[in-house]
Amino acid sequence: MIVLYDADCGFCRWAMAWAVRHDLEHVLITAPIQSPLGSELLADVALAERLGAAHVVSDAGHRDSGGDAAAEVLSALPATRALGRLARDLPGTTALLYGVVAAQRKSLGRLVGNAARRRADDLLAATSVTDAEELSRRSRGPSELGAR
Repeated sequence: MIVLYDADCGFCRWAMAWAVRHDLEHVLITAPIQSPLGSELLADVALAERLGAAHVVSDAGHRDSGGDAAAEVLSALPATRALGRLARDLPGTTALLYGVVAAQRKSLGRLVGNAARRRADDLLAATSVTDAEELSRRSRGPSELGAR
């Protein structure tokens, strides 16, 4: 599953890095919304609306945004699967909570702190993809790419 996040938002980068650190099954592929891949995957979304929420694109090509995207990410992580199920079962509440957090993300980003943002940035720099070519290489997996 591809998770598109706002690379200009400190809180968004920190939250995405948290998810990557807890992705024990390596099911998340992260990409900045502002990247060429983000532009390609969100081509039908108005430019002004792309940065309003995180987005998830499933392996089948289905896209979810906002609270629905958060529920998908939570459901994919072993430590938060139960919370993800709850978020899916209560979509109105999930959308409301997502909206509250999204509206405060600038303030929340200040609470994260510089050191935590730097660690998040380092992790995302090493794990995010930015274009279709990188996505193709990443999607093939280590068995098709040869030993590393």
